[in-house]
Order: sequence, then structure tokens, then C-alpha cells
Amino acid sequence: MVRPTFVTVVSLFSLLSLAFSQPLLAESEVKNTPPEAQFVTIGTGGVSGVYYPAGGSICRLVNKDRKSHGLRCTAESTDGSTYNINALRSGIIDLGVAQSDVQFNAFHGTEQFQQEGAFTELRSIFSLHAELFTVVVRPGSGIKHFEDLKGKRVNIGNSGSGQRQTMEALMAASGWDHSTFSEIYEMKSARQSSALCNNRFDAMVFTVGHPSDSIKQATTSCDSQLVEVSGPFVKKLITDNSVYHLARIPGAMYQGNLKDTNSFGVSATLVTTAEVSDDVIYLLVKTIFENLDSFKALHPALASLKKQQMISVGLTAPLHPGAIKYYTEAGLM
Repeated sequence: MVRPTFVTVVSLFSLLSLAFSQPLLAESEVKNTPPEAQFVTIGTGGVSGVYYPAGGSICRLVNKDRKSHGLRCTAESTDGSTYNINALRSGIIDLGVAQSDVQFNAFHGTEQFQQEGAFTELRSIFSLHAELFTVVVRPGSGIKHFEDLKGKRVNIGNSGSGQRQTMEALMAASGWDHSTFSEIYEMKSARQSSALCNNRFDAMVFTVGHPSDSIKQATTSCDSQLVEVSGPFVKKLITDNSVYHLARIPGAMYQGNLKDTNSFGVSATLVTTAEVSDDVIYLLVKTIFENLDSFKALHPALASLKKQQMISVGLTAPLHPGAIKYYTEAGLM
């Protein structure tokens, strides 16, 4: 048997003293421990549209104070509105940007969502910029008005995009189908402007906030023109669908397009599901609304946002409880 020496006893006493002192140190450190990280992903759209920079702007403001609140936000480029709704439904993303008409169809299970049925767990957070249905044609195409697209080569947008949804709704109101055109293209928004200027097709459609980098590219690279979208079929579409409204693209916004261009539009909206926690949505909304001037300065399409419009326009799915909590506290509702 080995007898403990004086040094061993002293060392053991020191270790015990250190061990008993640790809880006090840990308690002190807990006070300064940052909150546990939570991660959210926002589905946006093509990098040449407004959804992607808008989603990135939301994340930029949220992440600015991530050390204090623990919320981490990531914006992902996606195929657009319909894709984002389906990704929310399957749990791939936590939030998504979607056109107000796509949001309406998803919540009610109509149009492109008939097979899946009503997405009753869909929740609104706030609306963003206005999105106008925009038709851009290459020089020499002979297209002066939307109705002149008959018999032409037209890019109607990729499946899953908001531009495709709006185009098909307008085609239905006009009594048109794919056979109305000589050729149909389903190119994504990021590639359509260069393809238009390279004479792949005669016209492209885009439901987008203005100014749009994609349309700037088309008008500066090959002197493309915006054409008017109006007439009885547009009035019918708006009468039958409250999510649409008449709108005008200001003149001189794009090179060579000095006059206003009449069209119609929807609203871009930020949506989520009932499963996302109230605390997360409350924190996100609070961050954006209390830094709204900074948010509006992050992209020209966001410059005209107003708080009252953001909590009401284009929101056909119920507001998320976390959003309601902030809007109530802020005296907005």
C-alpha cells in the first residue's frame, strides 16, 4: 500500500478547491454566452431579378446583429415563386418570396397547385415591391403591343417561375394557348436578355420589380423595347382576380424607352409556414421594420415601401402570429 505524501494531499486539496470553485465561474460566464444559433433560409429567385437581392437584403440586416440574437439568415437563388411555395411545403426552406397571385393560388389550391391541394399552413409575413408584367421585344420584331406576340417566338419563362404563372393567366384571359406562338421558350430569367439580343426569340416576358438588371441588360445591349400590355383581356384578368392591378412602368427608366408603358402587376410577398416559430418571425419582422430606411436603400425596387402597405397589400394567406405580435406592438394594427 502506498501512503499519500504531504505533497499529494496538498495537490488533492488544490484540485478539490478548483473543482468547487468552477460552478461560480461557469455561472458568471453564462451571463455573457451568446444565444444558441438558429438558422433560416429564404428562397428567392434568379440572380438577375429583384427577389435575390431583396432576400439578400433581409438576411444582411438580420445577420448584422446575429451575435446578440443568434438568428442566422441565408438567401438562396431558386427558380422563383412556385418553386419557393413547393419548397416551403416540403420543408426545404423556411421562408420564400412569392408573387401575390402565386401565394393566393397556393393557399387555395387553385391553378398550378390543384394537384397538391390547398396549402393551409402557408403564412404571410409582409409584402415587398410591386411587380409589373413586362414584355420586352428585340429591334425589328414588328411587335408594338402585347397582341402582336401572336405568331412570334416568345420566351414565357421556366416552369415554377412567377413570370410563367402570370403569362399563363393572361393567355387564359386572352383565349390563347401555346399554339398561338410560332415557338415557345422556357428559359430562366438570368439567361433571357442575352438570348433575346442574340435573336433566339422575338420577345420575353418578365413579372418583375423595376428597375430590373435583366431588362437594363436587354435595353442597353441591343436597344430592346418595352411594349404596352392593355386591352379587354387585361381588364378581364383584373376583374376576375383581385390580386392583379393596373400599373405603369415609368418612362426613361431604361435606355431608349422614354415613354411610360402601361401594364398590370402583382406584389412580391415574403411568406413562411405555420411551423416556423413565432420568435423567429417576430425577430425578423422587427429587424426589417425598425431598420426600414436602411432596407429600402439596399435596392431601388424597395425604395417606395411603406409600412401600412407592407402589412396588407397582396397578403392572401393569414399573417404569421410572430408578425402579428410585432405589428400589434408597433401600433400598425
